[in-house]
Parts: sequence; structure tokens; C-alpha cells
Amino acid sequence: QVHLVESGGGSVQPGGSLRLSCAASGFTLDYYTIGWFRQAPGKEREGVSCISMNDGSTYYADSVKGRFTISRDNAKNTMYLQMNTLEPEDTAVYYCAAVADTYYSCAYYSSHDDLMVYWGKGTKITVAS
Repeated sequence: QVHLVESGGGSVQPGGSLRLSCAASGFTLDYYTIGWFRQAPGKEREGVSCISMNDGSTYYADSVKGRFTISRDNAKNTMYLQMNTLEPEDTAVYYCAAVADTYYSCAYYSSHDDLMVYWGKGTKITVAS
């Protein structure tokens, strides 16, 4: 069975850091384009970051550029999202997702989450004083 399991969520003060992990099982992550999405209360889910299977290129939403870093460890079959200088606006449930094909760019997948095939159940991040 295919599973993506996020971990690393929690509460943090503004300016703090967290690292999210997403462990994959049942498939090999390095053959997939992978991404992080988030859904804040009362808002639609949005793409945060992505790594393309094709060339390893990355995408970041403007709101997180320079603060978040996506990475993958193929040996551990795990992807990560390092989040620094967190802001209250980063409060959301964060999901990891994967898709096998690479027809589209990371930026496109990030804005069309219905194309992502495998999803984790999410981990909650709260940024507050």
C-alpha cells in the first residue's frame, strides 16, 4: 500500500523554525515529483513548494520564498520542508503529495493540486506569540 506520512508539526512563535518530514512507503519517492501544500483556516489549499522528478528543479510560492527549503533524501524515502522565520500567516495544515508523471512543471502542479496522486493526511502548524 502507498502511504505518505507527515510529521514535525506543532506550535512555534513568530520567527521560529520547524522542519516537516514526509515519509513515503509503498513507492519510491525519487521517481516522483513531490510537493508540499497547505490549507489555512477558511482558505483554499495552496501549493507551497515542489521538487521536479525530471531535473530536481524546485518551486516556491512567493509567500515562502527565501524562508522555506524543500529537500528529499532518497535513501530514507523521505522529503522535508525546512521552514524558517515563520510568520502567523504560515499557520495551516501542511500536506505532502506526489505524482509520478512530469508532464507539467512544478509551478503548474503547485497550482493544480488535483493532479497530485498521493497525499498525506497533513500535519498542523500554528505560529503564534
